[in-house]
Amino acid sequence: MTKYTATSIDTDQQVMSRTNFLEIENLVKSYPTPDKDNFVVLDGVNLTIRENEFISVIGHSGCGKSTLLKIVAGLETATSGSVRLDGKEIRQPGAERMMVFQNYSLLPWLTVRENIRLAVDEVLKNANRAEKISIVNEHLAMVNLTPAADKYPDEISGGMKQRVGIARALAIRPKMLLMDEPFGALDALTRGKLQRQVLDIWENNRQAVMMITHDVDEAIYMSDRIVLMTNGPAANIGEILEVPFEHPRDRAAMRNSKEYFELRNYALNFLDKYFTQNE
Repeated sequence: MTKYTATSIDTDQQVMSRTNFLEIENLVKSYPTPDKDNFVVLDGVNLTIRENEFISVIGHSGCGKSTLLKIVAGLETATSGSVRLDGKEIRQPGAERMMVFQNYSLLPWLTVRENIRLAVDEVLKNANRAEKISIVNEHLAMVNLTPAADKYPDEISGGMKQRVGIARALAIRPKMLLMDEPFGALDALTRGKLQRQVLDIWENNRQAVMMITHDVDEAIYMSDRIVLMTNGPAANIGEILEVPFEHPRDRAAMRNSKEYFELRNYALNFLDKYFTQNE
């Protein structure tokens, strides 16, 4: 198992500069408080993600995981430091970065098809009607929702709603997919099926993915690397773990391997150490 400490990330950035796609450099996020001392959420985060890489970020509640994701999405601004995608500074939301939320975020008065079409209409303005219909149909099929295309959100299950959100995000052809605990609200069986489906889509249509999760097994199964955050406030990257399994992945085979248990135990021990320190 290969692991990197937070200190070694800067060296890796220099060596891999040509393959860096998302670059987070010396990022600090703080909020003013009534006593005039800033409350520091993230303190000096450095991270790079390659163009076709799947990254998971794990840490205890309050460590700034979702804040980091929102800064990459352009929904929040950093206090200092920089975030660049494909060499361009991120200062606001953009269609090249699409986000999938835990709470689905579907418009209840639109059908499954219309929810996806709304994003396509908003972003792919130069596409003609036939092209837009084709894109929507393609992504409905991609997430196995063609039979439910004309149903409304309250007529479908939670897993299906999340698939709509994923299809909507992918339909506008973003450079990067951002996911904030996308499977967190689902039951265990649905969660496992949707993990496999999302991984199938990604393995066939590689792009940069940054996913927030609390689930170590989920992170190992889906990710190329796992970013372990220290506790907040003033959280930082504690370590980055390389996941040693090739794609496409076989969940059962992975779970029976020595490498899987070593990686899982290492990540859990890291999280347990910081949980204990926080007591």
